[in-house]
Amino acid sequence: MRWITLAWFALWFPMYWRTWGAANFVHLCDVAVILTSIGMWTNSSLLISSQAVGAFVVDVAWAADATSRIVLGHALFPGNEYLTNPHYPLWIRSLTIFHLVMPALLLWGIYRMGYNRRGYALQCAIALLVFIVARFTQPSANIDFAFSDPFFHRAWGPAPAHVLFTWLFMVVVVYAPTHLLLKRFFRAPEATAV
Repeated sequence: MRWITLAWFALWFPMYWRTWGAANFVHLCDVAVILTSIGMWTNSSLLISSQAVGAFVVDVAWAADATSRIVLGHALFPGNEYLTNPHYPLWIRSLTIFHLVMPALLLWGIYRMGYNRRGYALQCAIALLVFIVARFTQPSANIDFAFSDPFFHRAWGPAPAHVLFTWLFMVVVVYAPTHLLLKRFFRAPEATAV
């Protein structure tokens, strides 16, 4: 699996950089690909656990939205408009298939290595850093909804307040329940695991 992950990363990273540019790697889902690849390569239960906390629910929601967008012709959430945009080649749009594979890969990783309980705290720290960095990207791209939320399409106060609100939403509504479920259903890593 380490070699498959490395091969995927070697294909995905330069293609995404060329098509979408460096700012695209500020997306939490792309950060998850990078950290999961590193975690798989280094056998780090901490990195895999953090990304299971951060990416599992988001990738399942992405899959539901992509299915609705492609099959039914309407979106459930904003952010996946590129999937049906013929401006981008189909093969580059197809590279987003990682959203379908990541949940299974992450569950397999924590099944094999154990769920590191520190993954929740690490993911919370990663997300805060990513949301702050996203504020320095183009507002029109609204990366990670750092400028306006996906539901009401508005900013929640000045930049620091909006970033904090967005981060707290992810920490409380997405990450905490995921952490509790993973902690309940997966063993802790052995003492020597990272």
